[in-house]
Amino acid sequence: MAEAFIYDAVRTPRGRGKSDGSLHDVQPIQLLTSVLRELRDRNQLDTSLVDDVIMGCVTPIGEQGADIARTAALEAGYDESVAGVQLNRFCSSGLEAINMAAAYVMSGQIDAIVAGGVESMSRVPMGSDGGAIFMNPQIVARHNIVPQGISADLIATKYGYSRSDVDGFAAESYRRAGQAQADNRFHKTLVPLKDEIGITVLDRDEGVRPGTTAESLSKLKPAFEAMGQMGLDALALLKYAQFDKINHVHHAGNSSQIVDGAAGVLIGSAAFGEQSGLKPRARIKAFAIVGSEPTIMLTGPVPATRKVLKRAGMTISDIDLFEVNEAFAAVPLLFMEEFGVDHSKLNVNGGAIALGHPLGATGAIISATLIDELERSGKQFGLSTLCIGGGMGIATIFERVN
Repeated sequence: MAEAFIYDAVRTPRGRGKSDGSLHDVQPIQLLTSVLRELRDRNQLDTSLVDDVIMGCVTPIGEQGADIARTAALEAGYDESVAGVQLNRFCSSGLEAINMAAAYVMSGQIDAIVAGGVESMSRVPMGSDGGAIFMNPQIVARHNIVPQGISADLIATKYGYSRSDVDGFAAESYRRAGQAQADNRFHKTLVPLKDEIGITVLDRDEGVRPGTTAESLSKLKPAFEAMGQMGLDALALLKYAQFDKINHVHHAGNSSQIVDGAAGVLIGSAAFGEQSGLKPRARIKAFAIVGSEPTIMLTGPVPATRKVLKRAGMTISDIDLFEVNEAFAAVPLLFMEEFGVDHSKLNVNGGAIALGHPLGATGAIISATLIDELERSGKQFGLSTLCIGGGMGIATIFERVN
């Protein structure tokens, strides 16, 4: 089997996903086009060597619809022979795009692909595409489907994470993100977004608030308690009857921020790198996808990680650094508990609580951040993993090669 290498990765800054966010006036096609152009220009890439562009997008309607990946390839000035496809595996879509690209390269069917994702959450609101798993009453009742915030609180209830536990984790995410931003640790991957006349629109992740503390977070009211009291807690407890109630501990400050952003990763074979005069930065060693229990929904990173470690012939102690998407604070807390991973190895530059979660792009963004940190720290193996709506999990192991 051929090997799949990562040659470069770029991303936009993450802008607040609201009408007053810096990227609200930027269309999603512009976000995605900017990363494709940057990959081409800084690598002096002959785009005729690229077979496909695979982009995750969780709400592929309106401005994000009609196969935005192909549209972006055309708008970015790539050779017209470059195809494009959009995919949606909910929050893992950006990492799923990387894994799909790697599979194409490993199979020997394709030599070079750009993978990644885009989400303009300020312009195309989350959930505006509907869907039977969340909107069909019979399916919701049959599978005890509840909003993810209630699922996160259910994890906290089941595994005993207190309000102080989740707030403490969140405060550390803010501190780390602030330090990483101050140290300019994102410079290799983050590319300032400019408008059509070259004026910088945004040059850093907009949601970073390094002064946030566990004490300040403790003043926020639980975000999902009222929703739960409307019958959704009862629906979840039909599946988890061992609990009398759900302990609501998550709120806006210890959950992932809604943001706009895009990312692109250049993936190819060894032959492509030699032909293009590019040196690989990392090897994609193994990847895995799993389904998990859909009511609690967000526990998928644990079985996905077990599966990918087995596939790679590795143990958890072989992994030097972890990126576990901070959809809600309970998710990485559970991961660390299940695997005995020290927090010093996980999300060392902060995560989605402090930096944001542009749904379709996040998997690619955290993987790029992971590779940057492997290089900065001189470590070898990193693992990216995300929980996924509907009860799934994804995990990928990367190996630094230079």
